[in-house]
Amino acid sequence: MTSVTPRPAAKTARPTATTGPATGPVVRLVMRRPRSVLVVAMLLAVAAIVFSGDLIGSLKTGGFDDPSSESVRGRHGLAQHFHAADPNLVVMISKPSGSVDDDDVVARASEILERLSGTPGVTVVGAYWNPRKPVPQLAGRDHDKGVILARVDGDEDVSARRVSDLHDLSGRFGTVEVSFGGLTQVNNDINEQVTTDLAHAEAIAIPITLVLLLLVFGTVWAAGAPLLIGIFSILTTLGTLRLLAVFTDVSVFAVNMATALGLGLAVDYSLLFVSRYREQRLRDTDKFAALATTMRTAGSTVVFSAATVAVALCSLLVFPQYFLRSFAYAGIAVVIATVCAALMVLPALLVLLGDRIDKWPVLRRRTSAGGHAPFWGRVAGHVMRRPFLTAVPVILVLLALAAPFTHIKFGIADDRVLPKEAESRVVADAMRTEFAGTGSGATVVVAERWGTGTNGIGRAAVYAARLSRVDGVARVDSMAGAYVHGTAVPGAMSAHPRTFASGKWATYFSVLSDVEPYSAKGAELARAIRAVPVPAEVPVMVTGPAAQLVDITASIGGRLPHALILIAITTFVLLFLLTGSVLLPIKALVFNLLTMSSVFGVAVWIFQDGHLAGVLGFTATPLTVAIPVLLFCVAFGLSMDYEVFVLSRVIERHRQGADLRTAVVEGLSHSGRVISAAAAILSVSFLAMLVSGVSFIQFFGLCAALAIILDALLVRPVLVPAFMRLLGRWNWWAPKPLRALHARMGLREHH
Repeated sequence: MTSVTPRPAAKTARPTATTGPATGPVVRLVMRRPRSVLVVAMLLAVAAIVFSGDLIGSLKTGGFDDPSSESVRGRHGLAQHFHAADPNLVVMISKPSGSVDDDDVVARASEILERLSGTPGVTVVGAYWNPRKPVPQLAGRDHDKGVILARVDGDEDVSARRVSDLHDLSGRFGTVEVSFGGLTQVNNDINEQVTTDLAHAEAIAIPITLVLLLLVFGTVWAAGAPLLIGIFSILTTLGTLRLLAVFTDVSVFAVNMATALGLGLAVDYSLLFVSRYREQRLRDTDKFAALATTMRTAGSTVVFSAATVAVALCSLLVFPQYFLRSFAYAGIAVVIATVCAALMVLPALLVLLGDRIDKWPVLRRRTSAGGHAPFWGRVAGHVMRRPFLTAVPVILVLLALAAPFTHIKFGIADDRVLPKEAESRVVADAMRTEFAGTGSGATVVVAERWGTGTNGIGRAAVYAARLSRVDGVARVDSMAGAYVHGTAVPGAMSAHPRTFASGKWATYFSVLSDVEPYSAKGAELARAIRAVPVPAEVPVMVTGPAAQLVDITASIGGRLPHALILIAITTFVLLFLLTGSVLLPIKALVFNLLTMSSVFGVAVWIFQDGHLAGVLGFTATPLTVAIPVLLFCVAFGLSMDYEVFVLSRVIERHRQGADLRTAVVEGLSHSGRVISAAAAILSVSFLAMLVSGVSFIQFFGLCAALAIILDALLVRPVLVPAFMRLLGRWNWWAPKPLRALHARMGLREHH
């Protein structure tokens, strides 16, 4: 009987693995219909490619404002009542070897004025060459440059298209050069730069990633699997973003998140899954049984890890800025797509490939089939023997890196995020240095229920005088006249007073200053203007770049505690369900905060203080206020991803009866290679962003990569085992009610 039992067992191996009580519907589907799963995935990817063909054109470049803020409401009031009051297009005409009064310059300016005036939705606010209302202040200091200020109506998309249609007016015409600037052109330049940078980053990241995949997985077939998973995840995420753009505003920068995170998570989960599958094949020669076990173990870890990443990214939804919300959309979409691919497409590939996954080895000495890495086990063993001596130096290094974080400053992305040679950046630099009193970048006070009759003019005179006394204010223009230091200045205004009135009620005040709007002093000026008493307590709205900075900072700062609390609570709950411990989740949160403080310290030293500005080619400015929030959520989620990888292995060995030291050493021995390899490949995806010409994209890429590297090389292999050794049996402590809750609801990888 024993001689014949192996044959029927071999024949029935497949149905037993696919229909046994330990398998679920996903496992049975993948094992029975692997080709169907791959065909459906391919069709979804093709559909996503077709649907997202015009993705970049449907996305937006702004999204930093809080739609309900005072500065946004004031800007809308300006657009509604005073179409000429808020210029967002600057046309600079220059003749380096001549004068703005030369005949060829005047002729070119006249053509541009005629074209702008004849374009629907475009209003000329002021021009040096306007024959009916010339503005002398719009000539440069050396009189070789002059500007035309225009207002382009419509939202970001409409105004961007209108400026693009007019962009043929720019260029060099003999000795005369015409350049476009202003907020709308800045957005267009950023959009174009991001599109170009994305292609460059992919051209760098993909070849390096391929090489690393071959080295890590050891064989051609195994290395190709995560690449296919990553491509599928990226394509489906881009299709999702295109669909969301139909219903809501989506930032163009979310594409960078989709590509970097999609490929990185695909490598993370594929490496974990394939390593566990290879390890299981050493114990079980039946590939279907091995795959079913891998789905129950590594598959559970993948789902749980993805949940921690998704939770961190979901916290971005508490912010009203669609720039941040877009990254939540992209991140959640890419996590879901990657998990589905890792748990369906990848197993289907393994079913079809079988043992061929280990064919065509790249190196003569192939990687261990089980993913066992004795080096990380030895590191953990050394740390467990000397926890204080190993943990203290690491903590001191992280604290030293975090030191510059104490003088962090926040600002808003403007033209200075672009390279110095970018067209809109050139115009903006000239406006800052060579033009004064133009009103470009002025703080504006809008009153929709003021009154424009005699009483209204009287109140306007009182209010304008008060505004002009604020420290830092150079001049206030209003329908009552121009005021400097509380005194009316006859003839000082460049426009007729009635320009500042609309209908019977609406008016505005233009507050000019030499203070840089997007700076700490600019923010102080905006707050001081808002604090000025208004006659008869008439409601007013303060807008302009300086007020925008105040409102964005207040909006993000006010909601940041909610996001942090949400991340902390949900992460604690998830890790508690995994570990059954109260102290291990708290330890993970503390270590993550320490790591992120170090990353922010390095970011301040590089991007705010400008120590690597020459190397990376950016202009040092205060950190764009939304980007550190985004970075924190993304890096926090990824570090928790690695925390789950480690703890799941440690807990598995602990539940099998191993003592603490053995569980930690063997857990890191099996997960350390996965974490280090995944961190290296994911870091490449983020470091490729350094080729970007947009400085806050460089900031995000470099700092995300640094957070991953610090976590993989210092926190997981050193601090985690050190503190687990110090806590001893307290690692698994929880109050009795929580222990009972975990017994009923706890999540377990190993069965």
